[in-house]
Amino acid sequence: MMKRESRVLRVLSLGAGVQSSTLALMMARSEIKPADHAIFADTKWEPKAVYAWLDWLEPQLPFPVHRVSVGDLRANVIASKNTTGVRFAAVPWHVRNPDGTLGMGSRQCTREYKLDPLRRKMRELVGRKGHVEVCIGISTDEAHRMKPARNLWQHHTWPLIDAGMSRGDCLAWMERNGYPQPAKSSCLGCPYHSDAQWLEIKRNPEEWADVVEVDRIIRKTVRGMRGQQFMHRSCKPLEEADLNEGQRDLFGNECEGMCGV
Repeated sequence: MMKRESRVLRVLSLGAGVQSSTLALMMARSEIKPADHAIFADTKWEPKAVYAWLDWLEPQLPFPVHRVSVGDLRANVIASKNTTGVRFAAVPWHVRNPDGTLGMGSRQCTREYKLDPLRRKMRELVGRKGHVEVCIGISTDEAHRMKPARNLWQHHTWPLIDAGMSRGDCLAWMERNGYPQPAKSSCLGCPYHSDAQWLEIKRNPEEWADVVEVDRIIRKTVRGMRGQQFMHRSCKPLEEADLNEGQRDLFGNECEGMCGV
């Protein structure tokens, strides 16, 4: 008797930013092999422009888009708890220690709010014995963020890398094909933002007020912590930080390669 092969599902990890959106639309036009499903892991703290873009993008695609979430990251940050409610939500805030040294806190938000819900949905879609080919929208200028899957039933692929496309190439492809330009996908209060991204948020008074409020709250959200936490790398309150210093995008430090695409 021949051994039955396990099912293999092709899934797009859809962050709804420039790269993953380009990848999705290239799949829709059959320029890249289409996915069977796309999954958007929602932290509930994305800019409104990202949700508006996703609402536009979804009907353009010939495959279903699943929106999954394990809770509201902003609310959990304020409540000093994680997705299970037993400890604080570990966002890698910038920290000023009592001796004046600067550092960054631990990061578990990507795993808890992005990777875990993505994995659970993929397992639900493929079944207990199936395998998943995960298409990730990392471009050539971010190739250092490529990481293999941690589970044997998953296999990571990077179609934009295979196509030799940078983020700039993605934007050019969008323009050439008459598509609007998507916003960058990342949580409003992400400490990896560049100064240009902070300035973009500041142009929206409602979203700027949101991050300024949370930035004030995180000073003392972790019991027993001696240092102070800040969203901006300067370790100054966000409304006082010089956003013209040219802080670069720090997503290269986002080791899972799942945020900001």
